Amino acid sequence: MPVDTRRIRGPEVSLSPSLFACKPAPGLPTHGPRADGRQRDQVDVRPVFVRCGLVSQAKGSAYMEAGGTKLMCCVYGPRETDRKDETDMKCGRLTTDMRFAPFSYQERGAWIQGSQDKDFSLMLHESLQPALCLHKYPRSQIEVNVMVLENSGSVLAHAVTCASLALADAGIEMYDLVLGCAVRQDGASYVLDPTYAEENGSGSASGDNQGRLTLAFLPSLNQISGLQSDGEMTEEALSAGVRTCIEGCYKIYPVIQQALAKAVRRAAPPPSES
Repeated sequence: MPVDTRRIRGPEVSLSPSLFACKPAPGLPTHGPRADGRQRDQVDVRPVFVRCGLVSQAKGSAYMEAGGTKLMCCVYGPRETDRKDETDMKCGRLTTDMRFAPFSYQERGAWIQGSQDKDFSLMLHESLQPALCLHKYPRSQIEVNVMVLENSGSVLAHAVTCASLALADAGIEMYDLVLGCAVRQDGASYVLDPTYAEENGSGSASGDNQGRLTLAFLPSLNQISGLQSDGEMTEEALSAGVRTCIEGCYKIYPVIQQALAKAVRRAAPPPSES
């Protein structure tokens, strides 16, 4: 019997890795501390680690960790557009692509871009475009590629922040940085920067005031560049969620500023001795 050398043969007896994975919590408790020790109904975000300039082949890059969520973003360009019908355009064009690695979470199983990836890519584009000075790059395009290495909740909000860092690292002229934050509302209680289990929990409160909110914010200009809402929330809860997300963006703003300052110091040439 011929042996197929193009494929790696697995063991005869094996178990699916999903059998050993932790299942999401069935509901979102409304009392007591959260699973990771943070408090409900408070502006309590997960610890954030960011680093710029890790991919030498890209014009700009950034790596970000927020709790268990891990993302990598690469920026290419500005380069001349390939489309002949856009050779006379006066402003540059931004393209965004956001994908999930097959090992990023339990339900993922292929590199093929699905409907969720396309929706996130569109939301990422709408959040970043108002912050870019595209009129400075006529007849050019800027490509932003985000890869989610591990999805532990609030992945779209952190993708916005990571992509903004990569654009700044690439030297793209911007009006302001773009920071993202998310909130999960469950009745009268809410959790900021929810984890994957909290995002996908069924909710324990009764009523219609349940949903999720993701916001993209320009901190220096005090403007909102992107907003996505899922579920049913009252007008008061939606307004309170927006204010809470803005406070969360201001909490991570110093960390982002320090990461950019370190990247600039690393890229700056050493001072010449007189």
